Amino acid sequence: MAIEQSPATSQTDNLRDLLNANQYEAVTYTDGPSLIVAGAGSGKTRVLTYKIAYLLQNGWYPSQILALTFTNKAAEEMKGRIAKLVGEQRAKYLWMGTFHSIFSKILRYEASHLGFTSNFTIYDSSDSKSLIRSLIKELQLDDKTYKVNNIQSRISFAKNQLVTPATYANDSDIMRSDMNSKTPRFIEVYQLYCQRCRNSNAMDFDDLLLYTNTLFEKHPEILKTYQERFGYILVDEYQDTNRAQHLIVSKLAANHQRICVVGDDAQSIYSFRGANIDNMLMFQRQYEGCKLFKLEQNYRSTQTLVNAANSLISKNKNQIQKHLFSKGEVGKAIELLTGYTDKEEALKVAIAIKKSIKDTRDAYSDYAILYRTNAQSRKFEEELQKYNIPYIIYGGVSFYQRKEVKDVLAYLRLIINPNDEESFKRIINYPARGIGETTQQKILQTAHTHAVSPLEVVKNPADFTLDVNKGTAQKIQNFGSLIEQFRTLNEEHNAYVVAKRVVNDSGIMQDFSTDKTYENLSRKENVEELLNAISEFCEEQANEGDTELKLVDFLSKVTLQTSQDNDVEDNESCITMTTIHAAKGLEFKHVFIVGLEDGLFPNLIRESERNMEEERRLLYVALTRAKIDCVISYARERFINGGRWNLPPSRFLHDIDAKYFQTSYEYKKPEIVRSTTPTFSKFDTPPTISTPQRLKRIVPSNQSGINTGHHNYPYQVGMHVHHHVFGNGEIIAIEGSGDNTKAHIHFETHGEKPLLLKYAKLTIID
Repeated sequence: MAIEQSPATSQTDNLRDLLNANQYEAVTYTDGPSLIVAGAGSGKTRVLTYKIAYLLQNGWYPSQILALTFTNKAAEEMKGRIAKLVGEQRAKYLWMGTFHSIFSKILRYEASHLGFTSNFTIYDSSDSKSLIRSLIKELQLDDKTYKVNNIQSRISFAKNQLVTPATYANDSDIMRSDMNSKTPRFIEVYQLYCQRCRNSNAMDFDDLLLYTNTLFEKHPEILKTYQERFGYILVDEYQDTNRAQHLIVSKLAANHQRICVVGDDAQSIYSFRGANIDNMLMFQRQYEGCKLFKLEQNYRSTQTLVNAANSLISKNKNQIQKHLFSKGEVGKAIELLTGYTDKEEALKVAIAIKKSIKDTRDAYSDYAILYRTNAQSRKFEEELQKYNIPYIIYGGVSFYQRKEVKDVLAYLRLIINPNDEESFKRIINYPARGIGETTQQKILQTAHTHAVSPLEVVKNPADFTLDVNKGTAQKIQNFGSLIEQFRTLNEEHNAYVVAKRVVNDSGIMQDFSTDKTYENLSRKENVEELLNAISEFCEEQANEGDTELKLVDFLSKVTLQTSQDNDVEDNESCITMTTIHAAKGLEFKHVFIVGLEDGLFPNLIRESERNMEEERRLLYVALTRAKIDCVISYARERFINGGRWNLPPSRFLHDIDAKYFQTSYEYKKPEIVRSTTPTFSKFDTPPTISTPQRLKRIVPSNQSGINTGHHNYPYQVGMHVHHHVFGNGEIIAIEGSGDNTKAHIHFETHGEKPLLLKYAKLTIID
């Protein structure tokens, strides 16, 4: 290919001064295929930016360069940097953007070859769901079995694997799997969905990949045109590419092989989205003569943190070998925090943050709490609130503001207050029970006309001459009866028993279980965590002598807690709380990685070597977010499914060389005791927490030495004791007798607490 030369400008003349030796070699090599393995904090964006600028300053036209990214933000950032180097006029003609944006552009040019017009509509997620919902109704399928979210997820997965309806229907294994999962007619939905999209001259997001591959496969002359147009191809975050993205890029680069991919196999953590690490691991085999560049100098973290991350990731077998190093300060060793309970873990983290801020004078925004699953945020939110530490939930919403949590709370509020119209409206048709918008409006109008609660109307629709057919009347009566059952239950049982019955008998848990998507598993975890919160509340209140433990008390606590939350302004300094998946690409001075226990992190739903290596990469990503210091924490006991469980410390702690911890840590293989409590479904989803399999149930015992039969408690004023919720404390007074014996204890972190010894599980320290 003839390339017109143009004079280089001063912005790139001094590349040797702007880049380290490895970066310079990666930027200036343009003779053939290259793989740039960019370790965490090694200047990946900088290298990509300068490489494109280098190409532009050495004869390549902007329109000849194809640069693919995963986010619009990344594309815009790089384009802005390139513009500063070569000028806006040249930069704006680059073919740079996300896979979807670039491929949609190609498809608009070539739409006629696929039976579309160039003005085709692109359906977003809500459009897609709306169509699927209509098809389920049209095909007269059970919407409780053929759930919209599940169907959409399966269609998306199929398209990203380039499995068309025809291919799907001819795969006997897939069809057998659908039969076993009681969705044998999924193929009908898939076929009709694709047909309706085509009839509407519409494509969804996944079609942009599927049809681009189809276009190139069925029309080699068109493929040749784009092969010649894009003389140089660059791909960012190659470890995150799926099958469709990999094949399209491979087709475009097949002839000239001027392709440069950048990524870090050690940060491949999105297999649940279809990302395939093998695309990167096998890249050198795919392109003969491929040049490998390793960017190993980390500019973000201290030497200690980089070394710790290296020692961890070295335990993975499937990787491109590299050794990150830092020329920065040695830095602190990793601090290891241990909480007797997950509540104490959260408390210790909050105290540690408060102390660190006092010592360093750093802003709250310099701190991050990283966790494996969203459900873990609750306890940390509660403790940060107690210490008036502002925070934001990055990539999510506060625990009690999550939809699924608010849905359950609405049930609980209606049980307490049958006149609560807002709660009624929220749950009358959740989970779906065939009570549509029109019927709901009739119920509300009737209630307003007769000056009664909507719940009163649904309990006896005939008494209020509600204008609905017999079938609908039965549905709303069933709902009214259900709420009344819960109200009766609430009179006889504590808050936890009532709440657990609500999530089970209402169909909420079943709703989550049958719709086996990544999002739904996360929602189920949040509901489980809400039950844990209620169980914890009951236990704490019992410890302090309150045996009523009613729903109204818990709801009051939650309402006060959430209403007192200060709205954080966008510009206000606050701590970032987020999952590790969402934290990729971010960095902070101080990082707290919490919940390092087997069953939680690593998650043990799918305990294969491949999945365990991805879990280890996830911790690697978390460690490499830290610039100055890192604290890792775990709890000896954790609330799961309403009970306290003993989880062994994460095996990954053993993978990090002990010399990088402030205090010595010796990993001991725990006794393996399988839980007999219900576990989450082990379906093929991204690794997330379920009830861990390697744990021990903590059951009440007389380990403290209490003689419960004679009420002879071995406690004395001045004794130091440990409480599983409040931590360590000193007994300052004892009063009462028998079952009413009460100890006043001053706890180091919770102040003075009066505890009934009948319920308090105290361990004597000295």
